[in-house]
Amino acid sequence: MSSKTFRNTRKIVPISQLNVCVPDLTLTFDLPGVPYFEPCFAATQYRDPVTGEPKYPNGHFTHQVDGRDNDEADDDERGALLRSDDSALDDTNVWRKPLVGVVYEVTLSDYARIIATEGGGSSYIDVVVDCYPFPADFNPSDPVPNHPSTIPFRAHTLLAPARDTANACGKTGSNNGNSHLVRHPTYAQPSPRYMSLLVTGAKEHNLPDSYRTYLSSLHAYRITSRRQRLGQVLLCLLWVPSLLLVMTLARILADNRGRAPGWLAKLQRGLFGSIWWTYDVIFRKVFGDGERTAGT
Repeated sequence: MSSKTFRNTRKIVPISQLNVCVPDLTLTFDLPGVPYFEPCFAATQYRDPVTGEPKYPNGHFTHQVDGRDNDEADDDERGALLRSDDSALDDTNVWRKPLVGVVYEVTLSDYARIIATEGGGSSYIDVVVDCYPFPADFNPSDPVPNHPSTIPFRAHTLLAPARDTANACGKTGSNNGNSHLVRHPTYAQPSPRYMSLLVTGAKEHNLPDSYRTYLSSLHAYRITSRRQRLGQVLLCLLWVPSLLLVMTLARILADNRGRAPGWLAKLQRGLFGSIWWTYDVIFRKVFGDGERTAGT
């Protein structure tokens, strides 16, 4: 939503724009990034119309510690999704209202550039949803409506589909590292840089006060120990060069729709899986938490 990112960094010039709410979707912070740097990014999930909670394959924030088979119980490659010893694993910081945001009208070439800069199709899927414009007399201090009264229109958005552990590991139980991309949906915290972009964008577009208050209430991830700082440096030396190379290739080799070749998209997913594997198995135990600020 930030003009700095959208217009200046990505060089996207919208034809028009409109503030909307989307009852079918809700905001989440469950897209894994890079531990110690950008632990997670904002994403969208399908929304339960009754509870307002995001829909997940295993139910709402299910830890699945009990009732798993022995192989799963013994498998250390569970990711944060299956942790049961953290008091932070709750849903108090969940946005239960419809998704709030800005719909941009852009050219096909600009939309391809958006896809390319969002991973070239490796992290998101393109879906079409009903968007309800806020009425002309809408006051930002008014609550976000659960059942908007305006006439909807259809628009494309990028959705990061939630994955369960079984699908990430494969039906046969073989683990390719992708199980580590399945994180607990409320555990990780965005970086201060990323949160600043979201808060600034919401203010620039005069989005509802309740939404802006929610964003401002979220804790950002901060390193609080030298051990974590050392882990950040070592993780950077180990993985960031490869990550930058793959992301650069994804932009260079993207087709006219902004999508990277299939083999490169798989490579990018595998790379992120490997990053989180090293974090779960080694870095978290040795250097401390790279997803959530201590004491929050």
